[in-house]
Amino acid sequence: MYPILVTMGEPAGIGPDICLDVVKHQFAQAVVIIGDVNVLKSRARALNKDIRIEVIEVRDLVDLKPSAKLRVLDIECPNAVIAGVLNPENSAYVLKTIDWGINLCKMGFAKSIVTAPVNKEVINQSGVKFLGHTEYLAQKFQVDKVVMMLANKDMKVALLTTHLPLKEVALQVTCNNLNQTLKIIIDYFKDKYKISNPRIAVCGLNPHAGDGGYIGLEEIEIINPVINEWIANGYNVSGSHSADSIFLSAGEYDVILAMYHDQGLPVLKYSGFESGINVTLGLPIVRTSVDHGTAVNISGTGLANSESLIHAIEFAININGGC
Repeated sequence: MYPILVTMGEPAGIGPDICLDVVKHQFAQAVVIIGDVNVLKSRARALNKDIRIEVIEVRDLVDLKPSAKLRVLDIECPNAVIAGVLNPENSAYVLKTIDWGINLCKMGFAKSIVTAPVNKEVINQSGVKFLGHTEYLAQKFQVDKVVMMLANKDMKVALLTTHLPLKEVALQVTCNNLNQTLKIIIDYFKDKYKISNPRIAVCGLNPHAGDGGYIGLEEIEIINPVINEWIANGYNVSGSHSADSIFLSAGEYDVILAMYHDQGLPVLKYSGFESGINVTLGLPIVRTSVDHGTAVNISGTGLANSESLIHAIEFAININGGC
């Protein structure tokens, strides 16, 4: 079986804290942390956690079995790490850990990457334009279009647009973008969930899905015609739905497609924040993540909750069928 690679994320945040909790769970596949082993050891001491840590080499990834030890591919962080204190000079290291995961998958050592949270602001302060893991992975795998989906026990919410200023969202609500997004969602659900015709509810862009054109025309001119075309071709796509009510019926659908980040994700996170995970659809690998940020204010305090990371790892194992 292939190991599950977990990038440690922002070292000053709660990434190291939650990665330490991996050893508390018995996973069906080996889990390997990509990060600085000394940061993990230091954080373990700060949290009074007695954890056995094993540094491994790339060659050890072949046929690696699960273990009670915390396996680490040691990537040295060049600057001092202080829990709760962000340092832009460590941004290159953060990106390096992600690149390691990407390259190991490209070389065939793994098929899944689980990412602990990074701080986009501090990475951009270092001079690197970084919108987020989703966009970064798409670029590195040379994929033109990916879809961001968050999931918890109650619902799955995919996004037409991801990390954009709100004023730019309407410009990305196009027939082409909608069609590409729906195809990626349908293909993913067919491949990974074995659902041949997933039930997809599509939100409108405007309040009340435009109220028949009184509050915007995007639904009439773009969204509804695309939906009707998919329906005519036999797909279980419906909408456009008013975003202020469709989530009450989340159980009736396999996934809800929201037009923008803060249209869909606040509802999902409120319904089950700790159990939520982030999944990238359309990559040649499985990529999952926690559904929260770096929480720098509580790093090293023992208050970080690792439930989302554990769910993300379990999802990566299950969705790949134990590969």
